[in-house]
Amino acid sequence: MENYVLQMENIRKEFSGNQVLKGVELKVKPGEIHALMGENGAGKSTLMNILFGMPVIHSTGGFEGTIEYNGEQVKIENPHRAMELGIGMVHQEFMLIPGFTVTENVKLGREISSPTLASSVFGRSLEKLDRPSMAADTRKALDTIGLGVEDYAMVAGMPVGYMQFVEIAREIDKTGIKLLIFDEPTAVLTESEADRLLETMRSIAAKGIAIVFITHRINEVIAVTDTITVLRDGTFVERLATKDTNASRIAELMIGRQVEKLVENEGEDPRTIRDDDLLLSLKNFYVDMPGESVRGIDLDLRRGEILGIGGLAGQGKVGIPNGILGLYPAAGEITFDGEKIDPAKLGDALQKGIAFVSEDRRGVGLLLEESIEQNTIFTALQVQNKFLKKIGPFTQFDAKGAREHTLSMIEALDIRCTGPEQYAGRLSGGNQQKVCLARAITMEPKLLVVSEPTRGIDIGAKKLVLELLSKMNREQGMTIIMVSSELNELRSLCDRIAIISDGKLTGVFPPDASDAEYGLAMSGVTEGGTAS
Repeated sequence: MENYVLQMENIRKEFSGNQVLKGVELKVKPGEIHALMGENGAGKSTLMNILFGMPVIHSTGGFEGTIEYNGEQVKIENPHRAMELGIGMVHQEFMLIPGFTVTENVKLGREISSPTLASSVFGRSLEKLDRPSMAADTRKALDTIGLGVEDYAMVAGMPVGYMQFVEIAREIDKTGIKLLIFDEPTAVLTESEADRLLETMRSIAAKGIAIVFITHRINEVIAVTDTITVLRDGTFVERLATKDTNASRIAELMIGRQVEKLVENEGEDPRTIRDDDLLLSLKNFYVDMPGESVRGIDLDLRRGEILGIGGLAGQGKVGIPNGILGLYPAAGEITFDGEKIDPAKLGDALQKGIAFVSEDRRGVGLLLEESIEQNTIFTALQVQNKFLKKIGPFTQFDAKGAREHTLSMIEALDIRCTGPEQYAGRLSGGNQQKVCLARAITMEPKLLVVSEPTRGIDIGAKKLVLELLSKMNREQGMTIIMVSSELNELRSLCDRIAIISDGKLTGVFPPDASDAEYGLAMSGVTEGGTAS
């Protein structure tokens, strides 16, 4: 019989009627490095939140299924219980206190103290910290993972890589640790730091501690793990031995879903798209957007095409449009329709004919306390002087034209509302998204850039938005860039799809490229070149 330190069986979880885990299983042996893989939204974080007893699980109705730990069925009601059982977690977001030393961070909540005269009278709270013992424990943990930093050094100002190792030292120092969860630990590390972390994981596992390694980097999984569990859309796909598989197979398992056409384009393609007729060209393009930085990409957009930009969350795809529009600091060369765009000059891209539907519709996209009509016409009025009519020497607002246009947009986009005067802030998320789209279309731009256009919209509304984008492209010749986490949407709408990983371009593919090609590119593997 197999000896597992952890067995999670038939785990089911729903949030507000949405089933996010559908009978998932996870099995890990002592001393094994086990990769938990899947695209964003596959259910990895929810599964780990269940294992660690996070409040977000228990405050939303708990979960179904069983957890066996060390051969016994357990209930993990909170993180404290998980720690008691010997389960530790190294988070992606650091949980360190900058003003404390390495020792103080490692021993936080588990300080060693010695009795004093006052404590014998007034209780343990007046015991004295046994700093030499705490430092000795910390040194032992640091040596275990090979970190040569001084135990009395302050955490503030340390390189990011060192902070990650201090986090690991804190978990290693806990007595009775049997299982460690590493949540995307290499995401913030340099290449050499990441290699060192993988070595550290091997030495921890050699001591009999089991590791669950959450990552999307297939090359790291191949390099360091013993076994892999792949999740897709909240379902368990497969558990396999790393030595019996390869990068292409893993990528295929992560992505592999039926590509259903969300948009049907009937008849012949009326467009002529020429490789030498470029509308937009990015050269050595950098964007400093927190969590979505872009690191020196070259990308060309052909006039009249729909170009998709895809990739996992936090890899830089969203940074590209935000940089072009000047919403975050950007560097490099942007050539648009023969002219240079200055990203440092906010509004330069808008003035030259690029309209942008932001992924942050509440923060950037909408005037929540204004009407649908005001939202629809606002940018075109400000930037292009639309909806103004001249009467002699005077300029007057064309209220009739604005109202007629807004009503036509409400009808074309099927915006569910009480009328053009309704406040945008009172609409559902899907209808707010459609108002953002209406405002961009109103500008009649040379290039329409839409970022996550179907996020938070039901399937019917998604289809309508995608069909509208397709129609504008084919009937009006509008060039479109669509940035999306939904690979299926990109594949059903776009002529070519650029995949961004770790801020870099890993490939440009035709929509019918294989699941494996897309999966590898999304995982940062660039072998296989680019297809146009």
